[in-house]
Formats: sequence, C-alpha cells, structure tokens
Amino acid sequence: MVREKAERGYEENLFLIEQTRQGSEREREEATAELIRRNTGLLRSIALRFCDRGVDFEDLLQIGTIGMIKAIRSFDLSRGTCFSTYAVPLIFGEIRRHMRDEGPIKVGRGYKRLGTALLNARNRILSEEGREASISELAALCEVSPEEAAMALDAMSPVVSLSDRAYGEEEGVEIGSLIPDEEASGEIERLSDRIALGQAIAKMPENWRNILTLRYYRNMTQQQVAERLRLSQVKVSREEKKILEFLRGELT
Repeated sequence: MVREKAERGYEENLFLIEQTRQGSEREREEATAELIRRNTGLLRSIALRFCDRGVDFEDLLQIGTIGMIKAIRSFDLSRGTCFSTYAVPLIFGEIRRHMRDEGPIKVGRGYKRLGTALLNARNRILSEEGREASISELAALCEVSPEEAAMALDAMSPVVSLSDRAYGEEEGVEIGSLIPDEEASGEIERLSDRIALGQAIAKMPENWRNILTLRYYRNMTQQQVAERLRLSQVKVSREEKKILEFLRGELT
C-alpha cells in the first residue's frame, strides 16, 4: 500500500512537470502551483534550518519557493531521479544566495558584548606587554570557553562580501570562490540521504518495515523482534539480511 502510494506520487510528479512544459499557460501555472503545494513540507523543513539567522520564516519560504521553481524548470525527466531529491540543493542554494547578497547576518547582543570585552582585553595586553594574546588567554580573562571567544571575535570581525576580489586585486578571483561551503554540502547530503532512505523504505513490504522499525528505531534484539512478531529468531535474521541488501541496492 505504502509502496504503491510512493510510486503513484512519483508518477504524478512527473506528469505535473511535463504539464509545466507542454500544457497551456493556465495548465503550466496550475501544475507549478500543485508541485509547490505537494513539496511544502520539504520547503518548510529546509527553511527551518535558517530561522536563527535574521530572516523571517515566511520570507525564507518565499525564497525557497524560488529555488523550487528553478528546480521545476531545470529537472531532467529522462534521468529517473526523484524530483524532491533534485530540488533540495537548489532550495538550499537560493536561500544561502539571498542571505549572502542581502547583507550581514545579525549578531546577538550577548556576542557583541563579549566580543567588545575580548577586543578590549586583547588591546590592553598588546599595549602593556607588546604581544598578541592567544584565544585561550582571552577566554580565561573573560571567563568563557575558547570556542565562545572565537565565535564572539568572529562575529565582531568586519563583514566582507563574497563578491569582493581576493588579495585586493581588481582582476583577482572572488573571495566566495575560494571558500568551500562544507556546511552547505554536508547539510544537503544528509537531507538528501534521509529523503532517499524514506523513499526506499516506502517500497518495502509491511513485514520488512516492521522488522526495520523494531530493530533500528526501537533498538530491539533479533530475539525480541521475533517474539513481538511471532517469528523465529532465524527467520528475523534472514529477513534482516534481505532488508539490508535491498536498502544497499536502492541507495547506491
């Protein structure tokens, strides 16, 4: 039942995407709106990850929707990729691009106060002792951890646009091109993996999903699962091997 629903949803998404390209103007608009509605949960889950960065949630949803529309327009029907998996990096990218282009991220008052205290301590040591203080030393003086001190000093640093030229050269490369966005790529990869895993689990028969839930979400032993499902421990072990083999095939 769940597998049939997942496959039906996949086919319906493909049909809607075809409509955005081949239908009348009204049909294209309606198909686009329906695709956005169907993926509202995905949009919200991504937007929630940016709520603490100075942009209203509703604005994040609107910006993410632009990424969704770009995904609809560029999705390759022939590749066999699930649309939601394809859309994730485009939504992330649109939100991050907006936050980069629209100005600096807001810094909390607490970090501003701590940053000011750290800078004052650093300047005092530099003036009195003629040396640069270490992060650990400054953190100890202000009674915070070195990690908190580093974050506060970073927040107090002057904002540099990622579109500025590196090394002060007019013809140099942009600063943004020199910075690998490991956080973004990791975040996208983790979310894409969860989506792919959920789709793979939806294709499994109900008895497999029951075993998977009890073994890996409720941390039961094979014997406990066998007793719960009225199976032998040997049967559970064999089915678990089949489940893992199936998931490996689906996710590679």
